[in-house]
Amino acid sequence: MSEEVDAIGWNAIDTALENIYGEQQARHYGTSIPYMLGGNDPLDGISVYSAEQPVPHWHYVTYGFSDLYEKESEDETYSGYGFELTMRLAKEPGEDEPPAWCMNLLQNLARYVFKSGNVFHSGDHMDANSPIRLESDTRLTALGFVTDPVLGEIHTPNGMVEFVQVVGITADELQATQMWNTNGLLETLKTYYPLYMTDLERPSILERPEALEAITDGAKREGSSTGILFVEQLDWRGGEEGDEAGIYILTVGAKQAAIVGGLLSGRLPYNRTLTLVSSSCQIVLKPGESNAVEERDGGIDLLLSPETAQEWGFLLQPVAGKIIPPSFPSVIIEIVPTHIKDTDGNIVQTIG
Repeated sequence: MSEEVDAIGWNAIDTALENIYGEQQARHYGTSIPYMLGGNDPLDGISVYSAEQPVPHWHYVTYGFSDLYEKESEDETYSGYGFELTMRLAKEPGEDEPPAWCMNLLQNLARYVFKSGNVFHSGDHMDANSPIRLESDTRLTALGFVTDPVLGEIHTPNGMVEFVQVVGITADELQATQMWNTNGLLETLKTYYPLYMTDLERPSILERPEALEAITDGAKREGSSTGILFVEQLDWRGGEEGDEAGIYILTVGAKQAAIVGGLLSGRLPYNRTLTLVSSSCQIVLKPGESNAVEERDGGIDLLLSPETAQEWGFLLQPVAGKIIPPSFPSVIIEIVPTHIKDTDGNIVQTIG
């Protein structure tokens, strides 16, 4: 860094890393054109450290989500967005340089934050809809987020910064986080992959009977922490303006139909609601003594009896078609195919 710039936030991150890695010189990858000047990369840079314990790995740390120089954010408690991202990637034998794809992934996550304003917290998860390393056969197709177990959080002159670690997870592990919670799943993962290590070659931990049992027991004991689920293919129509008065049609994409069904069993029996959100509407599923539909601006509320909630959990499957639930025939569930596309917009998979 230039000595002419009072980089108090940057220096605070450096100090935290020096406390761990001592005099090791980090490999630092900066941005040639600053984002504010039209550059494509929001982060000012990413440092990577080589670690040998508990297993050989690369430790990536971002610079740019927090206030690196003078205080810019209005919140006095937090620096910038209040976090920086980290990632631990298992090192391949003989690997001398950290893989660049991880840095591209972290920059892509930064683009999402800078454009949407949404921030990452410990306990969050995200579906990448493709291998986290593009053009690879890794089974890791989603991300979990957890507080970095070594860096934790620091207090800087610009406010607090939490180091949030990005962890690659499989599709079925993602579903397990939704049925239970991300931190519970990642704590189970850490038993086999210390420090929440991302290993592109690993199988799902749900293939381990003891891990599956722990996750299943946790979900049964605590229910699901997923109160809001974004469903890209979600809509409703009906009521007085429908094909038949009093009949409502709920449309759900096949990819997330089973997830919605599973979440019903992890939310409604625990007296918790489940909110489904798309770009066009919002549907709230609520526990009730009897079934009912309540229309409101922007969406509807569906009150489901315990019998109906259980029934829908079985009926919602990733198979296209129309379903008339026996216990709630005034709501027809229409499951439509989901087309998974690559970065060029080509359909690579159809579900349902």
